[in-house]
Amino acid sequence: MTLAIVLAADPAASRLTGPPGRPSEPMTGRPDGESLTERLAAQWRRAGADDVRIAADLTELADLVADATGPVLVSGADLVAHMAVLRHLATSPVGPTVALVLTDPPAPGQATVREERGQVVEVGAADASGVFGGALRVGAADLPALADAARHAADGGPLGAVDRLVAGLAARGALIFAHRVRLLVAHRVGDEAQRRAAETAVAAVDEDRAELKLSVKERDDFFTTFFVSTWSPYVTKAAARIGIGPTGVTMVSVAFAVAAAVLFGTGGRPALVAGAVLLYLGFVLDCVDGQLARYTRHFSAWGGWLDTMADRFKEYVVYAGLGFGATHAGFRYGWALALAAMTLQTVRHMTDTWYGALHDEAARRPKVVTADAGGIGGKLNAASTRVQADTGSVSYWLKRTVVFPIGERWALIAIAAALFGPLVALCAVLVWGTLAFAYTLGLRTLRARWMRVPVLTTVDAALHRDDGLLVRTLQSMRRPLPVALVAVLGAAALLGWALWAVHGGRDVPGWGVVLALVLLAGAGSRAPHGGSLDWLVPAALRAAEYLFAIAVGVAGRAPAWLIFGYVLVLTLHHYDLTARLEKRQSAPPLHAATLGWLGRSVLLAAAATTGTVSFVLATMTAYLFVVFVASVVLAWVVLPARARGGVRSPG
Repeated sequence: MTLAIVLAADPAASRLTGPPGRPSEPMTGRPDGESLTERLAAQWRRAGADDVRIAADLTELADLVADATGPVLVSGADLVAHMAVLRHLATSPVGPTVALVLTDPPAPGQATVREERGQVVEVGAADASGVFGGALRVGAADLPALADAARHAADGGPLGAVDRLVAGLAARGALIFAHRVRLLVAHRVGDEAQRRAAETAVAAVDEDRAELKLSVKERDDFFTTFFVSTWSPYVTKAAARIGIGPTGVTMVSVAFAVAAAVLFGTGGRPALVAGAVLLYLGFVLDCVDGQLARYTRHFSAWGGWLDTMADRFKEYVVYAGLGFGATHAGFRYGWALALAAMTLQTVRHMTDTWYGALHDEAARRPKVVTADAGGIGGKLNAASTRVQADTGSVSYWLKRTVVFPIGERWALIAIAAALFGPLVALCAVLVWGTLAFAYTLGLRTLRARWMRVPVLTTVDAALHRDDGLLVRTLQSMRRPLPVALVAVLGAAALLGWALWAVHGGRDVPGWGVVLALVLLAGAGSRAPHGGSLDWLVPAALRAAEYLFAIAVGVAGRAPAWLIFGYVLVLTLHHYDLTARLEKRQSAPPLHAATLGWLGRSVLLAAAATTGTVSFVLATMTAYLFVVFVASVVLAWVVLPARARGGVRSPG
């Protein structure tokens, strides 16, 4: 149950009155002279709160919070805003605890805030980036801190009551995300003139039209911004009217991508052009599902997970279609190119995820001036900040395009496949993807050394490295990154050796497989990840495992499509872990059954030495896929139903 509390501790604000209603928010039965406190209470009800209370002071608020199970919505009594602003705050998917942040100049008693990467990293900051908007949503885990902050802030101070509350919550270590207001209106008012001006501004905005525009991401990539988002909101509006949910749109998008992959594999100019069109439309729908979720405010952990997994599945199925099509057209290594594209993109995504975690952790830490603050890392950080702030400039769009985001990847695939065929499409993806990876990896490495944040000490590294039971039996080492990189080089060398041997009709000696396995085992030590570059370790392990599996498949002369299928199932498993890392969720229900990267590699090494590579690859692919599906059903169907009391445990 969601509890909303309007804090009427500011006498001046609570005495402010308004007319019976506003043109944009008609309500019947409003008495003349309605206070802002009463209006906010009514707005919270319309925004979806199950229970709305008015607290006279912080002590009463603390008592209400102590009895809540969460989440709790809190606002001061001086806020004039569209109801949609409160609804967006209440349903924000960015985190459990979210604060409204405005760009208005701070008035006496209002708390300034500094935010980085969407997080409120400091309240009462001298170098503020905004002012607290007088409203916040607090997740269940932070309710004890909220109650404690309310009791300790009850004695008063230079800030207003709700501002003291958010400052106390931040001081107790709560992770607070920022919710900015765009297109809609929200202001904190202190007198009748400010109230009238704010209500005039609210009445001047078409709320529904603004919400439809807000469904489009504020900052997106070049292709998405100019070739999709210019017309996708019309599709979003139509989908909302006929009642299609975001999940339904995602499923249609998957169907379009699968159909495009089939057409790419079929070959022939008409099929390639039709596949390109379907791929483009599938990407449009991929954007629409997120826009529809934001427009209708239908967010869920399941929807976010499904969107992440569907994006990767669609892209890699398209790679499979291109690989089959290139092979069917007579190119011997079509499947090899598809495997390379999938491996490259997955490793890139792993570095993206862990660098994001590094950057988030750096943003939450106190600013420390180091000796190399003016060095190359600091200069790169400052330059990146300037470019990102210069929205719409040539340098801004170049920076967003050169990293080869998903919109540009799908556009390149569609155009190259339609005009030149699957082989050129795969080669183009590999060339641009490799250059983009080199660019981002180089810059991020320099910036990470400058930030000096041991990010992996804040998460369950063993889980997200996908270690498994076998790795946990190994002795810990101090430096995980060097041995992980050695493992990558060893697996890559083994793959090159296998390709050379198979091409010449030679056998790959079994001791070469064992050597690569030993290198992998060294990389899997249970070392603490405290170095400034240890965020690269999980990605290195993914690269080592994939290259090792491909090498074993090549040496064992397994069908190329079977090797691709095995690595595809591995990527789904690893993207599941990635999605959980981003949301700080626990391990999948059947994670132990996946054996860990070292356990799987041991089985493949045994298959290589016994000459049963194809059989073991097929068996492990089927096994891991069944475990993955069963884990998804348990995580998103069975366990939530039991938590709601819908399913009784046996006995």
